[in-house]
Amino acid sequence: MTDQISLTIDGHKRQVDADPRTPLLYVLHDELGLNSPHFGCGLGQCGACTVQIDGKPTRSCITPASNAVGKQVTTLAGLGTPEKPHPIQAAYIEEQTPQCGYCISGWMMTAAALLKEKPHPTDAEIRSALKGLKCRCGTHVAIIRAVKRAAAMNA
Repeated sequence: MTDQISLTIDGHKRQVDADPRTPLLYVLHDELGLNSPHFGCGLGQCGACTVQIDGKPTRSCITPASNAVGKQVTTLAGLGTPEKPHPIQAAYIEEQTPQCGYCISGWMMTAAALLKEKPHPTDAEIRSALKGLKCRCGTHVAIIRAVKRAAAMNA
């Protein structure tokens, strides 16, 4: 059973015909053709599917599309632009953090939410916010450096 679902993705109103119980990740990929976030585990455990819903990091693989109705959904593409990247995006580039980049949505969307809430987080706050996210390339140290660099850009 499908319904007409109205979503606001990266500041743009979008209409899709989908079962309201469909995971938001599938609506973003299959119905709207977005490349980010990525499917990782499908269980909300790795974070590759993370988007922000009303500014809060949310695992889109386990969030029904209906939960995003009437809310602002931000994907990695909506965080910044090539001309004006979000500080976390700029810091990732400067620190040469990504390797494969598959998990990048989880880390960046979570770090961006942290920096909005706490512009100058401590190391412990950074680690706490990012716990549970997985990077199989093992760039965790570079990721933390990038978050610290982005926080310094907030000064």
